[in-house]
Formats: sequence, structure tokens, C-alpha cells
Amino acid sequence: MSTSHRPLRIALIAGESSGDVLGAALLAELRRRHPDAEFAGIGGPHLASAGMQCWADAEELAVMGLSEVLRHLPRLLRLRRQIRERILAWQPDVMIGVDAPDFNLGVERWLKQRGVRTIHFISPSVWAWREQRAEKIGESADRVLCLFPMEPAIYARHGVDAVFVGHPLADQMPLEPQVTAARSALNLPPDATVLGMLPGSRGSELRMLAPTFLSAAALLLRENPQLLIAVPLATPAIEHKWEALLAAHPDRELLQPALHVYTRHAQEVLTAADATVLASGTAALEAMMAKRPMVVAHRISPVTYAIVKMFGMLKTDVYSLPNVLAGRQLIPELMQDRCTPELIAQELRRALASTSDFERNVLPTLTALHQQLRRDAASRAAESVLELTGLTA
Repeated sequence: MSTSHRPLRIALIAGESSGDVLGAALLAELRRRHPDAEFAGIGGPHLASAGMQCWADAEELAVMGLSEVLRHLPRLLRLRRQIRERILAWQPDVMIGVDAPDFNLGVERWLKQRGVRTIHFISPSVWAWREQRAEKIGESADRVLCLFPMEPAIYARHGVDAVFVGHPLADQMPLEPQVTAARSALNLPPDATVLGMLPGSRGSELRMLAPTFLSAAALLLRENPQLLIAVPLATPAIEHKWEALLAAHPDRELLQPALHVYTRHAQEVLTAADATVLASGTAALEAMMAKRPMVVAHRISPVTYAIVKMFGMLKTDVYSLPNVLAGRQLIPELMQDRCTPELIAQELRRALASTSDFERNVLPTLTALHQQLRRDAASRAAESVLELTGLTA
């Protein structure tokens, strides 16, 4: 739909805080090549700061799990209908869906059928969930930009154009973690024992995981009253939910003096912590690149889990990205029924006590994985977007 008399126009829809960050990095790189380009769609604070006109907030897409999606379905369908029609009327040269596949792929498919070029940035986890989805994704996206090296081959089997661009986080985070600088930035004592806690960036994750994580931290605090707990929360809205969950927790009086809560600053917390407990997802990848001991603990709603198990939708018994990329159980995972305060505390105790084991057996692999993903992703992604539109840098 490009015309010679107006600037390059790119529609972009990012779901959740991680999509907002990745989308902003791509936008900045596209703007560097085309300074007069126009960007509009759905985004969060990072995309807005990067210069995108946000027609709706990315937070509106931050729902997770079948039961929660069903509850929000009428609102999400209404938003999807409105946004796709607005994008079509705007006549972009390309529409980029960043993550949020349940929302974005439907928008992309509708626009593609009407002649808009479409790109899906961040492949859904086809290596874990129903590989045949790759073909369906190809019906929505003219091209898929993949963050991980094993993904393009899966798409190729289904005749879908997919490109490995690397991961922007791998470019952004240093190969050598700057622990002292991270503690200084967070105002944490250099010699304290610090537990990091990342209970998810979505409200549903927070409700499911925060009480359990806090109970695990309380067990450790009873053994070591000097322990500090650093908690980065993704958005002010998540902070309000956190405060309510903390106020209702039976160990709040024990926990409160030890807590250091931050808005964002996840990378600093992951780097500063002696060990971290975190939800599965992008945070596990950030933790891998921070190269500090971690425990992944995750639980989804029993209804969603029962459906997933019943229909055999999950094709892997390895969940967190460090373990998937390593091809082995590199870091501890406590999923579903094993996501308990006692087991989390046990794994954290082990992580805090055995730093030499971590440095010998885990750290070299984490560093190698970081290097594998370090590909100047935003630049590669921007080149791929412009190539699809028929434009060059």
C-alpha cells in the first residue's frame, strides 16, 4: 500500500510489557533508517516514548490462560474489530504484530486478506505447543521473525517464511553481569544476601504466583532474618495488585521490612540477586542473560491445565527457555503441583548455598546461550521488515 507522496507507515500491535519493549527496539531501528516514518497501533510506555501513536494500551491485551481469556473475550473481540478497521483505514505499508498471538494473528489474517503486508514478530512456542500451528500462522503472517534459532526450520516444514533475527535482550544485556552496579542502582547493600522475586507481569500470573512466592520467601526469612527481597513489578497497575496480595498475606509483618519493591528494573534485580524465583516466560530468558542462579516456578489455572492435559496440547516436558535452549535440565523448574512454598524454598536454599557449583556447571552454558542469541536483533528485524515492504534502509 506504499505511496510515493507520504512517509513509510507502519502499524504495530504489542501485547504486554515484554512486547512493548521489543516493539520499541524495532521501532527505533526502523526510525533510524526512515526518520520520517509514521507508527500507530497498540503499545505501552516504551512504544509511546519511542514515538508511536498509541490507539490503545498494551495492558488491555495482558490476559493469560483459557479461563481468563474467556472472561475477557467480548472486550477483546470488540477491541480487535475496532483496531483492525482503524489500521485498514490508515493504510499502512506493513502491519507488525509483536507477541500476543491470540489477539494479533486474527488481526494479521484479516488485514492480509485485504492486501496489507503482515509480519509476526516473536514466534509463538511452536516447539512446545502443537507444531501444526505453524501453517495457520503462515495464513496470518507474510513473514515470521523468530527470536530463537530452532524456530525457522519448524516453519520451513510448513512452507512459511520465517527468519531468525536473534533476541533484542541478548544485545541489550552485557555478557559479563555487572553485579555491583546493579546493587548500587537499586540502593541495595553490596554485602547483603538478596533474593530476587519476579511473580509475573500479568495480573493473572500475579494472583496465581505471588502468594506462593511470598510464602517461600517467609520460610527463608525465618532461617535468615537479614535476607533482602527485591521485587520488580512491570507496571503501576501490577503494583496495586501486588500491594493488595501482600496486605492479605499471613506473613506480611515478617515480609514487609525485607521487601524492596521497584517499578520495572527487572534486569537490575536479576543481576543484583544472589538467587531469584521467577515465573516462566521472558523473565527466565532475562535471568539466563543475567547469569545468576534462578528457580523457575509456575502454575496456570487448574481449568486451563486440565484442558491442556486432556487434549495433549503440550509437546514438551521442559518449560523454561534456558532449559529449552540448552536441551537439558539446566535450571530447576517447579511447575503446577510442584509450585509450592516448601519446594521453592528448598531449591532457593540450594542455589544460595552452592555458588561454586553454579559457576562450574551452569554459568558457561548460560554465557554460550547468550552469545548464540546476540545477533543485533533489532537491526536484523528492521532489515527484514523493510525487505518485505520493498524498501531499503
